[in-house]
Amino acid sequence: MKQNYRIGVIPGDGTGPEVIAEGLKVLAAAADKAGFSYELVHYDFGGERYLKTGETLPDGAVEELRQLDAIYLGAIGHPDVKPGILEKGILLNLRFALDLYINLRPIKLYPGVDTPLKDKGPADIDFDVVRENTEGLYAGAGGFLKKGTADEIAVQESINTRKGVERCLRFAFEHCRKRPRKKLTLCGKTNVLTFAFDLWERTFRELAAEYPDVETDYAHVDAICMWMVKNPEWFDVVVTDNMFGDIITDLGAMIQGGMGIAAGGNINPEGTAMFEPIGGSAPKYTGKNVINPLAAIMAGQMMLSHLGQAEAADMVERAVMQTIEKDLKSMNAGRMGMGTTEVGDRVASRLAAL
Repeated sequence: MKQNYRIGVIPGDGTGPEVIAEGLKVLAAAADKAGFSYELVHYDFGGERYLKTGETLPDGAVEELRQLDAIYLGAIGHPDVKPGILEKGILLNLRFALDLYINLRPIKLYPGVDTPLKDKGPADIDFDVVRENTEGLYAGAGGFLKKGTADEIAVQESINTRKGVERCLRFAFEHCRKRPRKKLTLCGKTNVLTFAFDLWERTFRELAAEYPDVETDYAHVDAICMWMVKNPEWFDVVVTDNMFGDIITDLGAMIQGGMGIAAGGNINPEGTAMFEPIGGSAPKYTGKNVINPLAAIMAGQMMLSHLGQAEAADMVERAVMQTIEKDLKSMNAGRMGMGTTEVGDRVASRLAAL
């Protein structure tokens, strides 16, 4: 296993730099405890750079990032930049250019975290969502006809290739095989989206024959949304396309306690991966030392796991769980009972004491 890593750090906008600072604090504690080393390469990509230079990613940035072991991202989104510019120019650009074709989202409720679901606890909410991350409706295929007129037509096409679908499903099967329950649910809409999800379902059934140890299931996306609320304990790993994955993971974040604890990874299993809290830049909290950094810390935990540092990843998770149970009053910004930097200090100190 590799013991030295080059990690790109993109703090980004709003509260991104604040939560990344706490994530790096915990990363340092984990490295010291587990005995590995790393080099940080910092990048100023985000709204402030765009406002000064007019560019989102400079020439050569993608190739430079491609050489790194991982990317640690805070948040992208600036109130003075028109929505879509930074998201497409940085996030989607990196997603496609680095072929980050898997979005992995753990939906896990920790002890001491409130969920809006009545009579549900940590034993009921513990599943992962594997989302295809480079195709579907987000591939950017389509356009306008007669734009700005009464006869305007807008077309947005969902692109699903056998290669893209199969590699996402295979990752999901392999990921599911590592979990105790080994149950994989395909989320789709075969009764209406009869072309795209015919491809997804056929490929799913074909691959299932290669994984006899994995139990398989299918559910329409609308049913998934109902059952994630009513019976989240039914799920172990859910695999789905880009658009449906985008929607159900936000629902997942709410049932696991909110954006303050929700982290995700954008992964190319054969290349670089990028890890981030999913809550966005939250500009109204910038500089107030009230934002919850646990989602960013758990993004760092996912990064460690991806890099093969299982012991360090486990220690980070245990330290976060102890901090939640013993120190925090709430997951919500401004209600935690301590500031952003204090939460990072507490997680790091608890990790050191393990």
